Amino acid sequence: MEKLNFVKNGVLRLPPGFRFHPTDEELVVQYLRRKVLACPLPASIIPEVDVCKADPWDLPGDLEQERYFFSTREAKYPNTNRSNRATISGYWKATGIDKQIVTSRSNQAVGMKKTLVFYRGKAPNGCRTDWIMHEYRVVSTETAACNAPPNKKNQTQNNVVPMENWVLCRIFLKKRSAKNDEEGLQSCNQRIGKLRTSKPVFYDFLTKDRTDLNLAPSSSSSVSSGITQVSNNDTDDHEESSCCNSFPYFRRKP
Repeated sequence: MEKLNFVKNGVLRLPPGFRFHPTDEELVVQYLRRKVLACPLPASIIPEVDVCKADPWDLPGDLEQERYFFSTREAKYPNTNRSNRATISGYWKATGIDKQIVTSRSNQAVGMKKTLVFYRGKAPNGCRTDWIMHEYRVVSTETAACNAPPNKKNQTQNNVVPMENWVLCRIFLKKRSAKNDEEGLQSCNQRIGKLRTSKPVFYDFLTKDRTDLNLAPSSSSSVSSGITQVSNNDTDDHEESSCCNSFPYFRRKP
């Protein structure tokens, strides 16, 4: 039987009237697990794309439809399981808890689904967008070959099949009104602009002219009131008292 191929130049091309709406179980069992085990797929309908090499709106396919991709996870740091999900203009951030995918017949766990939201900008000050990604992964892999004959099945069970860190991604744009979309984009741009233009403010607390410090009068009065002046009517005591008003310490007169 000739294998059906609906992917052309990395884009899904289905005949008129056909739609690709698989369930979570079908995505994990029929596509992702077969991809991990290097088994034949039901159809070549999901392209291989590194989803973190481009922004979601630049990925191949129709932006108005759900898009499916096989991708590999890249470790963020060596010797860790954290994935690097940074893109050109932002990053994908996980939200909520992972959902377990089970089979409808035996209620056996076959995969997990993670929900991620795309943020524009750099973490952790990114601006949330309406781009959503569902990332599917298998929870366990079989070591037996998919199409092994019955008499050779026991022989192949002990042979470990090389497994790549494949995941299956479903990416779509959450729909909302045009007014909310415009307001969200405007607030995002304002937030990013404030982060870029904000500068730290430094005060020189050793200067004699306190009017340049831009401080409230209450704070200056509280500072001066906390200084105990040791004074008599003579000139030396007056000079020592003025020194105490300028610095937070004074030398006791012998």
